[in-house]
Amino acid sequence: MRINMRVSKKAQYGLRAMVYLAKHSSKNKVCPLKKVSEKENIPFDYLEKILSELEAAGLVEAKKGVQGGYFLAKNPEKITTGEIVRVLESTVPVSCVGCQMARICSSKSVWEKVQDSVDSTLDSMTLADLIKSKNVKKK
Repeated sequence: MRINMRVSKKAQYGLRAMVYLAKHSSKNKVCPLKKVSEKENIPFDYLEKILSELEAAGLVEAKKGVQGGYFLAKNPEKITTGEIVRVLESTVPVSCVGCQMARICSSKSVWEKVQDSVDSTLDSMTLADLIKSKNVKKK
């Protein structure tokens, strides 16, 4: 039996947008939001909110104006998929906050191990790794 853990569209879109920026932008070459939206098939308004959150977290920067757009704030080798996903959603499989059983729960250690495994996996990959992946094609 497999556990069905869901990742939000927000995190999926955010990671796709970051991979796109890693492949197509630099401090000298920005990617217009509209182009990222079209190429990655992400609703424009939603992508704008996602990139705003990633900008506030220091992962992307924006250049304003007619020739404006977004670019990565750090090298792709320095940005883990974990950083991106945790900005956009919680990776906690079960929240024990407010639970009356939290201090004596016999299953809590299972969820802590799941959390550690998810975090370890997400933190083991960078945007550079995703760009090198055979599954990621240039658009």
